[in-house]
Amino acid sequence: MVESPRSGWRLYWSMPILAWALYDFANTIFSSNIITIFFPFYLQETIGGSETTNQIAGTFVTYTNALSSFFLVLLSPLYGVWIDRTGRKKAYLVPFTLACIVSTLLMGVFAGWQTDAGIAGLPLSLAAVLLLFMIAKFAYNSCLVFYDAMISDLGSDKQLPLISGFGVAVGYIGTLVGLTVYPLVGEGDFHRSFVPSALLFLLFSLPIFFLYKDPKPAPSAAAAKPSFLSGYRDIVLTFREARLYRPVFLFMIAYFFFNDAVATAITVMGVYAKAVIGFSTKQFILLYLVSTVSSIVGSFAFGYVTRSVGAKRSVAIVACVMIAAILLASTAWNEPMFWTAGSLYGIAMGAMWVASRTMIVELTPEHKRGQFFGLFAFSGKVSSIVGPLLYGSITWALAEAGNLASRIALGSLLVLVLIGLIVHVRVPYRSGAK
Repeated sequence: MVESPRSGWRLYWSMPILAWALYDFANTIFSSNIITIFFPFYLQETIGGSETTNQIAGTFVTYTNALSSFFLVLLSPLYGVWIDRTGRKKAYLVPFTLACIVSTLLMGVFAGWQTDAGIAGLPLSLAAVLLLFMIAKFAYNSCLVFYDAMISDLGSDKQLPLISGFGVAVGYIGTLVGLTVYPLVGEGDFHRSFVPSALLFLLFSLPIFFLYKDPKPAPSAAAAKPSFLSGYRDIVLTFREARLYRPVFLFMIAYFFFNDAVATAITVMGVYAKAVIGFSTKQFILLYLVSTVSSIVGSFAFGYVTRSVGAKRSVAIVACVMIAAILLASTAWNEPMFWTAGSLYGIAMGAMWVASRTMIVELTPEHKRGQFFGLFAFSGKVSSIVGPLLYGSITWALAEAGNLASRIALGSLLVLVLIGLIVHVRVPYRSGAK
């Protein structure tokens, strides 16, 4: 483990923690600029134009996200096994990060390509952007498995909630910096955001590339030379041992449903705000800024809330906030209601990641923590298939109903959060238990 950092505010300025937090800053630029804002707007601009075609654009947004998550599901359990057997995290994080950055750069190149060629009924340039987005998002989500697992090396058990909250808060500050590309875009030509977003991702990833060092692996881990496929055997064994780790497996089921709502809302909030509520791009950017500030406050504050009341109660509180936000957003008939919903959802998104990461650490044995973080990602990424597919299928099937289709699709997320909350309250839990 990395040498235990100092206490108080000096905790956050220790080099490993600061480099780790700045990577959250970096990858949040990709998440906000590409996944949430400008890629969906690019599709809406390219495909949409009417209430019906806006629903189809929403379907394209959700289906491309779901397909990239499908491939992640195939590999994410292996990532945790690699961590446990090699003790290395940064060695995997760096190439996946570079793959995401390069794919995003190429999205900008192909989106600006003027050609009459087509494939499968789509303009060739659009098809290329869709493919590159799926590669970029797959690589981005792969990075997060290794990034999240790094947290257990950064401090003591009592410090982890604070470190987690600090990382998420710094990440959301990255959202504010990422939006500096907006003047290049305005109300159109959303593809112009792709290249500068990729370059910002690269710039703020450099500290973790050069300043963060993996802890030295245990001798047994250093000597292990597993084959690639051996990881699947270990994952099957872990599932067979589920009865020995019932609390963490129950929580992963609950997180599956929570993340369904979180991942889907992040994906569609931009096109929903413009198509259903009638926001302009400028209005949505401002809403997103307000939601980001809410996320910063929520994530940082919930580091302390989680330490005070425990991760389980914190997750339940956040789930209730999510329910209120979704209910408001899906029934909003005016802009103030949607502004309120966006602020509440911002708090919930930041706080959920803080509390859930801490809960995984508290519920798992140290020698299997990397593997359980892989399974944690597995649960989250399976839900990242199901939620967007559910939303996209509803908007596709009800496209002729216009904006009502989007309201019904967003409202369906309420059911998912309620199921997650019911499962979550059944998780056996004692704060600080190992």
